[in-house]
Amino acid sequence: MDATVAVIGYVRFPADRLAEVRPHLKKLVEATRAHDGCISYDAGEDPFDPGLIHFSELWPDAQSLARHGQAAHIEPWRAATRACGLIERKFTAFDLSGARSI
Repeated sequence: MDATVAVIGYVRFPADRLAEVRPHLKKLVEATRAHDGCISYDAGEDPFDPGLIHFSELWPDAQSLARHGQAAHIEPWRAATRACGLIERKFTAFDLSGARSI
């Protein structure tokens, strides 16, 4: 399946709260990979900037991404991020429909 939407983003937490965030992040990633129709959904802690978690996502279409945003596991993740002291959140979606491989 070809991706037509890519999402790149990050969330930032106080570095001392990452141990609290990790179990929620694991649930989010596992549920998204299993249920949301994504092609690729990855998250990782930045080794040089404690507290920063990067996301990269590939979706077959904008509708799949929109459904992901409404999925049952998203609100518990959002509530957990607030409870864990979320400092910053930024995500950008890119239309790949006219992209070519390099």
